[in-house]
Amino acid sequence: MKTYVTILRGINVSGQKMIKMAELKKMFETLPFENVRTYIQSGNIVFNAKPENDKDLAKEIHDNIQKTFSFSVPVIVLEEKELKKVQQHNPFLTGRNEDVTKLHVTFLDEIPENTLVEKLKETAQFLPDEWIADGKTIYLFCPNGYGKTKLNNNFFENKLKVTATTRNWKTVNELVLMTSK
Repeated sequence: MKTYVTILRGINVSGQKMIKMAELKKMFETLPFENVRTYIQSGNIVFNAKPENDKDLAKEIHDNIQKTFSFSVPVIVLEEKELKKVQQHNPFLTGRNEDVTKLHVTFLDEIPENTLVEKLKETAQFLPDEWIADGKTIYLFCPNGYGKTKLNNNFFENKLKVTATTRNWKTVNELVLMTSK
């Protein structure tokens, strides 16, 4: 069995796409998953499953959410080792020691085209906010808070042509802890 982390985009926000975590957990337990646990209301699920392609798992989860809750939400699945790598390689903590409450991670469903990333690097300067892309991960430093940045999910989805969902640094760390339980 492998440990996976699923992060959902856009549930329980402003009364839209409401899913109680107990109901989501119950749905996950109807799938061939074990040791299912959730973290906060934004759609973070850790579980164990037989090794499978992340995209196939994401589709299976997406389809079951649609069937169970009657709406569609983007689903991103990461292996435990991928999430730990994200935690260990945050460039804003290497030599900079930034305030961790101002750090966020935007997870992408696939690696964006390099030409789109390079073009964005040339044009997307929104100081004091900063971003660094690394594969399917975008590290964010938002000194005035994520709620005030232009570097949000919609921005990256439009510019990079991928699905994106963001978690704060506390959530990333908590999910890493949960993978070892």
